Amino acid sequence: MLEKMGEFFDKRLNIYDDHQLNYIDSAREFYKFTAECLPSDPGCRVLDLGCGTGLELEWYFKINPKAKVTGIDLAPGMLNRVREKFSDKDITLILGSYFDIPFGNGQYDAAVSVESLHHYTFEEKRALYKKLRDSLKPCGYFILTDYFSSSDEEETFHMNELLRLKKEQGIEDDTFYHYDIPLTVEHETQCLKEAGFSTVEIMSRWGATCTVKAVR
Repeated sequence: MLEKMGEFFDKRLNIYDDHQLNYIDSAREFYKFTAECLPSDPGCRVLDLGCGTGLELEWYFKINPKAKVTGIDLAPGMLNRVREKFSDKDITLILGSYFDIPFGNGQYDAAVSVESLHHYTFEEKRALYKKLRDSLKPCGYFILTDYFSSSDEEETFHMNELLRLKKEQGIEDDTFYHYDIPLTVEHETQCLKEAGFSTVEIMSRWGATCTVKAVR
């Protein structure tokens, strides 16, 4: 049964950290690596898309305790958990969809997203990435850590399964429902380039999971 995105994650709030860190291969490595890719300058501004409970931020604030972070997420319970974890940090939390929330222009030194964007289509992400690129400063960059489909066939299978489940359950609205539809790395790279990023580079891999750096 498909569940609305925010509700899905809030229902699993109490087991989320344990699941992410202990049941996803190499998670502790890629959360730490992601944090190390972000700017270390005190006072830099970072935008976190789908911040969840702030797992990447746990590592990042150890590296850069004076960073100014804006986190966006659909799940209010997760944002409350972030507030508890980082009550002494300069962090702004926004409840809502990062597809709808304005980011402004030239605001951020970097942006980051971990294990969030595999829920969305190429077309949805291309529009988001255009907005994200515009929100970065001239030398800004985006760090994406996520898991990807291994082939075009796998990517198509996931998309068709989502459409089948929505039809089966009579879902016709535009609300986001929790289901994984990861692109291939090649299509993700294409999506970022079509959105206007000047360079896209794979920084590291852990099986199906990659960290990608897209420079404004």
